[in-house]
Amino acid sequence: MQSENPTAKDDAQSKPYRVRLPGFVADEAVGLGDVVQRMTYAMGIKPCGGCERRAAALNRWMVFTR
Repeated sequence: MQSENPTAKDDAQSKPYRVRLPGFVADEAVGLGDVVQRMTYAMGIKPCGGCERRAAALNRWMVFTR
């Protein structure tokens, strides 16, 4: 007999952590991957294919809101 674990997280259904930063973020939500991508671009680091996958994964993990 299989029992389901109610505390187990399903990656397809989990929502990103939301961090409120009033006055720091614009009206729309900004993902952590977007923040890292903008910082590395400003420092002159050229993006690669892995950078896009990393940014997407970080955006799914954490979002900054107002």
